[in-house]
Order: sequence, then C-alpha cells, then structure tokens
Amino acid sequence: MIRKKAARLRCGLQAGLLLLLGTTLMGASAQGDAKRGQYLANTGGCVACHTEDRKDAVPFAGGRALKTPFGTFYGPNITPHPQTGIGRWTEIDFIRALRQGDRPDGANYFPAFPYPSFTRISDGDLRDLWAYLQTLPPSSRPNREHDLRFPFGWRFFVTIWKWFFFSPDPFVVAAGSTKIVNRGAYLVQALGHCSECHTPRNFLGGPQRDRFLAGGKGPDGKRVPNLTPTRLKKWSDGELKEFLLTGATPDGDAANETMDEVIRNTTSRLTAEDLAALMAYLRSLPPLADEPR
Repeated sequence: MIRKKAARLRCGLQAGLLLLLGTTLMGASAQGDAKRGQYLANTGGCVACHTEDRKDAVPFAGGRALKTPFGTFYGPNITPHPQTGIGRWTEIDFIRALRQGDRPDGANYFPAFPYPSFTRISDGDLRDLWAYLQTLPPSSRPNREHDLRFPFGWRFFVTIWKWFFFSPDPFVVAAGSTKIVNRGAYLVQALGHCSECHTPRNFLGGPQRDRFLAGGKGPDGKRVPNLTPTRLKKWSDGELKEFLLTGATPDGDAANETMDEVIRNTTSRLTAEDLAALMAYLRSLPPLADEPR
C-alpha cells in the first residue's frame, strides 16, 4: 500500500513538472485572452470566494469567510497588488497554485482552495484566466489569516492529505461520450468545481469518490443536494434550465443563499451552449442514492 502511494506521488510530481514545462514553453509563444478569461472567472465562480461578503466590497480583494469543521478560511486578495495581492507572481506561480496546490514559496495551500478540481483546467484556459486577473484594479486590502482548529493550521499536514486525496491529473475526455457531454464534464469537474461542495467527504475532508456529486453535507456543514439523476430526473430540462438561470424551482421555491450566489455569478452567465453541456453531463451521471441525514 505504501509503495503504491509512493509510486503515485512520484508519478504526480513527474506529471506536474512536465505540465509546468509544457505550459512554460507554450507561454513563451502564446498570450492569454483577458476577455475570455473574464468568462472563465465567472464560470469558476472566483468572485464569490475572493470577495468579502458585505455591501460595496471590492471584487477579488479577498476576505470572504468559509466556515468548515476545521475552522474558518478566508479567501485571499487576488488582485495584482504587489504587496497584498498576486502582483509579484509570475504566470508559472499561478499555474503551480492551481495545478499543484503550492504557494510561490513552495508551501501547501489548504484544500479549501479547490485545486483538486482546478488541476484539470486546460493550459489555454489557465493562460486566459491569468491574463484577466492582470487587468483587475490592484487593491491594498490585506489578507486575513485563517482561523483554524489545532492542528489543522499546520500546512505540513496538507502534504499527507495530498498524498491520499489529491491527484494532479489533467482532464481526460471520456471515450464514448458525446462532445457536449465531455464539455459539460469539463465545466463541472474542472472550472465549476461542483464536486467540492456536492461530493460528501470523510472526517479528514477527503472526497468520497464513489459518491461523486451525491450531495450530503457541504463544506460549511449545511445540506447540499444530490446532483445525480436520482434527484434531477424529477425535473424536466426546461425546469432545470430555469433553476440554473433564475434559481426558481418547479414547486415555486427558490435556491438557498449559497446556490443563489452560484446562479447569479456563474450558471446564469454561461453561454447557451455551455449551459446545455452542463445539463447534458449531469443527466449522464450514474444515479446515486441520497446521503442519509
């Protein structure tokens, strides 16, 4: 078991180095599209985690609190400010953060930052995201330290967590699936990082991969719905589309506060083609039973 884990870690490190080398070489001859990067930032819901939850908060300047069983995490400032933001980062620093979950100084990011999903983002999309972030107005808002329970504030332990629960693998197109379903899979698995909230986790915060998108308790301990056809088969395509655009449910209810923000910032801003792809992928998933309450 230990040998298998060690071999997987070596393979992951080798893959990461190859990915970084390949991205470096491509970056030398290609420049990101900031306008497309803005669309990708919407698709990834970046503004929600990196913007303080208060009126007139500066977008992407950090401060959003995420309460979890391990303590409270605070989203960092990702504007190009040289002291408080990512103004001193290189494009490779940015790619390493999203692909490997590593800070520029080599320390681990806590997996509250959803790099286990972002690792699957394509090279071109990463370049475009980076280009967009460079266009943001720099904000001097200082970052706030996470408030975590002992010993979860020790970044060293994240290395062990990564060993068991993180695989820096690229997105793989599923053989036999249609183009639209594969596009939806990419949106859900990588950019949209839907599984970070909708896949149940064990006591160490590791995702239960055999329960992918089956719902249960989200990171904040609140119930999140099952996204497999077990639940969604009750909704027509028109009803599901209406929910993803407006938050209105077929029975006249509305999305909860967290999902309402996702709808406002993300799903309602998708192109018609991407929204259809997202729905097609969710319809294609194997049905899983709801998590027990």
